[in-house]
Amino acid sequence: AKGDGKKGKKQGGGGGKKKQVKKETGLSISVKKSEDFARWYSEVIVCSEMIDYYSVAGCYILRPWAFNIWEHIQGFLDGEIKARGVKNCYFPLFVTPEALEQEKDHIEDFAPEVAWVTRSGETDLEKPLAIR
Repeated sequence: AKGDGKKGKKQGGGGGKKKQVKKETGLSISVKKSEDFARWYSEVIVCSEMIDYYSVAGCYILRPWAFNIWEHIQGFLDGEIKARGVKNCYFPLFVTPEALEQEKDHIEDFAPEVAWVTRSGETDLEKPLAIR
């Protein structure tokens, strides 16, 4: 109340009962880590603005925090791998059906579950290409 010298204290009858405050993280995490780790982890990385979901299943947008962490992981692993004498190389993103079959022969229990590109613009491709 104004002018009574009691700053911030409300006057009036509360009946002695304290208002029960629900414990929340402020990040809208709805599940405990110990109860459902997968759901908890998904909520943490979304609420912490590390990723955003994308309209294609299994694809995510790495936001600046997550991308920075990814760059540090890459840098660390690249240094460790190079220290062991391994040299980097690059493989094409697109793979022909024949190349995919060859990979099948080299890896035990290989099951190629890939997306196939069948068009370039308005033109059908002569052969479909798998995305590695």
